[in-house]
Amino acid sequence: MADLHDRWVMERRNEHYYKLAKKLHYRSRASFKLIQIDDRFNIFGPGDSVVDLGACPGGWLQVAQERTWPNGRVIGVDLRYIKPLEGVETFVGDITEDSTMMELLRRFGGKADVVLSDMAPNIAGHYSTDHARSIDLCMYAVDVCDRILKKEGKLVMKVFMGDMFPSLERELQKRFQSVKVHSPDASRPTSSEVYVICKGYLAKTRVKVKDVKPKEEKPEFTAKGGVF
Repeated sequence: MADLHDRWVMERRNEHYYKLAKKLHYRSRASFKLIQIDDRFNIFGPGDSVVDLGACPGGWLQVAQERTWPNGRVIGVDLRYIKPLEGVETFVGDITEDSTMMELLRRFGGKADVVLSDMAPNIAGHYSTDHARSIDLCMYAVDVCDRILKKEGKLVMKVFMGDMFPSLERELQKRFQSVKVHSPDASRPTSSEVYVICKGYLAKTRVKVKDVKPKEEKPEFTAKGGVF
């Protein structure tokens, strides 16, 4: 009976955020995860520069744009094309490739206030594999911080919990004054995902901009929406 009740509660919660996203014109129910995180941890400030990794379909971009208004700058990158959003820049790229990192460096040059990552691996259905891939993506997000995040900057990052999490946490603790793990109410109760909230980037591991050239066979990335 308890299992049935828990399932009913989960379905009602999912339906609630889905309907609310439609009503408020957010592209994803995940928008409410970021809203709840910001309400609790004060991630955004007016005029902040924000990069969102794994930004498609754009729900987090909408929240970031609203909460950094009027002078904020928000850029989203994803493997998939992101339908244009007013006041937001987007481009198609793979954060694991040098060409995408160079594009972010060109756009930010070490001046981002916030790095967001809602990236998740393609689910293989094998928990240890999915967890390891999630940790790997998180380390790419950390690498982005080491290149473009301002001192005292912030990172909000999704991760699948598992036995490799402590090693990721240690890397984050080397870089940030505060590292906290949080599960917003908008997350599915049965999900293994949590969000790591990092504040006060120390900039001790700053990576100097290198003249990394994309491989010849890879096309250069260009903006795929921009401001309209």
